[in-house]
Amino acid sequence: MAEKPEAESLEIPDELRDKDPDDLTGDIPPDELRGKTPEELQNLTDVLEAHMRSLHQTDEGELRDKTPDEQKAFDYALKLRDKAIDRLDEHRAIAEVFRRRPKAVTQTMRRIRYGDTDGVTHVRGLSNAEARERSLRTLDSRDATAHMSDLQKAQVEKMLRRDTDIARRIIVTENEDYRDAWMKLLSNPNPMLSDEERNAVRAWEEYRAMSEVSPGSAGGYGVPVFIDPSIILTAQESGNPFLQICRQVTVSTNAWKGVSSAGVTWSFDAESTTATPNPVSDDAPTLAQPTVAVNTARGFIPYSIQVGDDYPMFADEMSRLLAEGYDELLVDKFSRGTGTNEPTGIITALDANTNVEVQVTTNNAFAVDDIYKVWKALPQKYRRRASWMSSVDVNNKVRGFGGSNVYHGYTVDLTAEAADVLLNKQWYESPYFPDYVASTTTYSNLLVVGDFNNYLIARRGGMSVELIPHLFQQQTANAGVGMPTGQRGWFGYARIGGGSVNDLGFRLLQDPTA
Repeated sequence: MAEKPEAESLEIPDELRDKDPDDLTGDIPPDELRGKTPEELQNLTDVLEAHMRSLHQTDEGELRDKTPDEQKAFDYALKLRDKAIDRLDEHRAIAEVFRRRPKAVTQTMRRIRYGDTDGVTHVRGLSNAEARERSLRTLDSRDATAHMSDLQKAQVEKMLRRDTDIARRIIVTENEDYRDAWMKLLSNPNPMLSDEERNAVRAWEEYRAMSEVSPGSAGGYGVPVFIDPSIILTAQESGNPFLQICRQVTVSTNAWKGVSSAGVTWSFDAESTTATPNPVSDDAPTLAQPTVAVNTARGFIPYSIQVGDDYPMFADEMSRLLAEGYDELLVDKFSRGTGTNEPTGIITALDANTNVEVQVTTNNAFAVDDIYKVWKALPQKYRRRASWMSSVDVNNKVRGFGGSNVYHGYTVDLTAEAADVLLNKQWYESPYFPDYVASTTTYSNLLVVGDFNNYLIARRGGMSVELIPHLFQQQTANAGVGMPTGQRGWFGYARIGGGSVNDLGFRLLQDPTA
């Protein structure tokens, strides 16, 4: 009987050619398995199994008689596949641990990575340098700051480097346990907190008790720093012109106190004079101490119980709502605040100082010459860094000054949104500055020009929020006790103040009565 011919030899795949199975002995992973993700390892096992099948069977399913080189390649592929499967099994076992206790594992990994073995409850014992270093490491974490822009990160870093109170606040609020507890506390009147979450809240309470100096600020749960609008609001991402051009300071008390002076008056005196009563003139400056009170801004957000039942995006939505309302309030009060339990607006401050008021040349006839007049009235040292500010209505009035007989008054045409530059200085718009009204009975405050570094914004970093568990309908005289509306509420508050610390650095253009 004739012998069956041998099967034709196959071309051995490049990744298996000249490989020795004996090289795969021992516990050290081979080069083929290093640096691969679980998905890449799974793909590798699939490829190896396909190669082994082609070496072991024909397309018709018949078993092949392998050549020595094919057998060697087959054995190498089999061992490599087994090691890849072992590596995948190890990964799946560890992943199961992560799945069962994700919070504990994540917290432990964070503490191992950042050296936070003492936990956040020991923030009191940290030195300023240690607190700053630890908070900077948290700021560098992509998981914690993925939602923040580069400008917001830069704003937070700038604040924590000059204010260790912000650094300590980051340590106690920017961790997974506190964030989870905060969301529960702000969504459920009776939340079930884990031991880790209760400890995180206790750490916040210890920090707050240590840092607060006013009993009026007690209570509430601190908004995590990386979504706190009172901290991460930046000039470039806010419609608030005051945050762009005014001086901002962080304080730890209920008021900022500074020192101001009109300057030292120098003089030339005669050599070796014995003149009386003073051989050398007294050039000591007169010092004053301007103050800016830090007031409490408040915001309230009602919401239905149904909305509160589903809060996967709670933190992001909360941050957006708080930021929008808070930012708008600041623009309003920095423009026209009364100074009583709120910032003193720039218009309010200057309108009370006749030394900085400039009146239009002709009543009820605001004209281009008045721009030159108020600009000239501003001292030269303040013109160097001056800015303009007004309502859009006054801006529109100015942009219309140019005409056939006053070419020098031309600013921009109607294709531009506004006259952003005047006399080579930036012009800012506030919706809370007054419009231009020609009247014979009242005067109008038209615009402010000056160096806005002389308007100071003082704030205590950090916003707190409390949950109002049930809202009730308004009680009328005969309706008895108000009934619940099926709503809850978030009550937020932050400490901030503002005011002019040097009125002489500005000029206020007015149109008086006829």
